[in-house]
Amino acid sequence: MKSHNLAYIPALDHLRLLAALLVLVFHTFHLYFGLWQPAPYAAALGLVTEGHTGVALFFVLSGFLFMTIALQSERIDYGAFMRNRFLRIFPLFLFFFFIAISVGRDAFRAGDVLYVFFSNLGQAPTSGSFITGAAWTISVEFTFYLVFPFLARFVRAEGAAYLLRLIALMALVKLAAWGVSERSTHMFYSTLVGRFDQFLWGMLAALMWQRHASVLQRHGRWLLVLALAALWVATTVQARFASYFLPEPRQAFWVFWGTAEALVWAGVVLAYLGAGIGWPKPLARLLEHGGAWSYSLYLWHGLVLFTLHRTVGSWMPFGSVAANALLHFALALPLCLAVAWLSFLTIEQPFLRLRGRYTAPLAR
Repeated sequence: MKSHNLAYIPALDHLRLLAALLVLVFHTFHLYFGLWQPAPYAAALGLVTEGHTGVALFFVLSGFLFMTIALQSERIDYGAFMRNRFLRIFPLFLFFFFIAISVGRDAFRAGDVLYVFFSNLGQAPTSGSFITGAAWTISVEFTFYLVFPFLARFVRAEGAAYLLRLIALMALVKLAAWGVSERSTHMFYSTLVGRFDQFLWGMLAALMWQRHASVLQRHGRWLLVLALAALWVATTVQARFASYFLPEPRQAFWVFWGTAEALVWAGVVLAYLGAGIGWPKPLARLLEHGGAWSYSLYLWHGLVLFTLHRTVGSWMPFGSVAANALLHFALALPLCLAVAWLSFLTIEQPFLRLRGRYTAPLAR
């Protein structure tokens, strides 16, 4: 996604697309096969069976991107920053919010309008249906936007130490919250208590990139192999022993999982940037376009999958679950991408053109 405030970094769009695709694969698998149950028998495929980890990648990328912008700027204009963020996420989010309150019109209460800002808490209208369920993350993201300009200012003054202190405080908060919450796993999964440090680790990754980009670029290919191996191990362990779908609502594992998840994704981001993979031009363009459409892909895929499932149903021509799952994904992906492209052109892009600069460049 091109910005007025930073030179375009195609690799970040590639990773945005990956994040959206992981969530799409995750929902496709469970809608047709997994049925929202733990799948320890397929722990090695944790990136699929627990593909909600794509949300963590989105959050790490947000922290990385905005800290990178801040490090190249003299200051951030708070009002202009929030205006840009509003234009970026709210038009499509409000579109889905009104779908949600229309679908649930018989249960609608006037106070539900406040869920525009708290779609990850309570009985939000968007959480009442699979077709709008992915919208819960938007409130978490927007809350980070509200405080980011202040965080960036403090980091510029104090460096990484400020972020590390904040992460330490959040670790204590997580431990205490686990002790008092009856459904702590869901709380860590869906609220800022469980997710805030993922943005902070993304910001730390931006500091590391600024200071050590040359080293990361020299060793990027090997580091990418190691980072992907660490990601596979982490998601395999989580899928085998601490699935989000386990009936136990208070898993101690989840006190630490959000941090571990953020660390491995921050490693992938840094290694992928350092590797500087030169994809063939047609594939590179596709990845960049897919990254630009990733927000639409993320919010629309549930509606497309649900409609496809209800109207066409399941088709199981093979004796292998894996083969049938790949078939359903291959059928769903082009439809989801086509709808995402249409949504981007129609809903997102007109508002994106209204964005402007919110940074003052560093004095040379």
